[in-house]
Amino acid sequence: MSLPRIAPYDPLDASSLPLNRVNWAVDPGKAALLIHDMQNYFLRAFAPGGPVASAVANIQRLATASRAAGIPVVYTAQPARQEAASRGLLMDFWGPGPGGQLDDDRIVAPLAPAPGEAVVTKHRYSAFHDTGLSEVLAAHGRDQLLITGVYAHLGCMLTAVDAFARGVQAFLVADAVADFDRDRHHQALRYVAESCGMVTVTDEVLGSATRSRR
Repeated sequence: MSLPRIAPYDPLDASSLPLNRVNWAVDPGKAALLIHDMQNYFLRAFAPGGPVASAVANIQRLATASRAAGIPVVYTAQPARQEAASRGLLMDFWGPGPGGQLDDDRIVAPLAPAPGEAVVTKHRYSAFHDTGLSEVLAAHGRDQLLITGVYAHLGCMLTAVDAFARGVQAFLVADAVADFDRDRHHQALRYVAESCGMVTVTDEVLGSATRSRR
């Protein structure tokens, strides 16, 4: 089984966010920005238009502001042509993954990492599972994670769950993630808001980063 073809749907914005159980605030001195699996392979599943275009634009804004504010930017990427032992049960659900096209594993060009930014290799949904993400955050003295990317109800949501288990405050940026459809997108937001993190939007995060430079 491979990825579905993802039709456009109306993006979620501040007016459609679930109610957060916590009132955490983004602290640029504690936060890191995670750009999760924004690789050609995963974005090719989307039909033109819809939430992925706005997600890419918002992630660009967040990355630019983060670099200016001294917030580390960290990427995850799945490798191409994974062996069955590395792919594990993902093979049963989603097939062999990236590797059908030469540039499948590359981060999409508008979001390419800047020199020196960490790109951690992952083989499961969570960005923390058997990767160096915890070490990257510790090296920068960070215990907040701004989560962006794809797919909201899979890797993004489960990264937030794993962050909670590790004592890292997770902020899922609602308009900087995209998913298979609007229902799954909102499902991920609702679960995080109710159980393990804070749901926010790009403009709110940018406001926090801007205030830090005044």
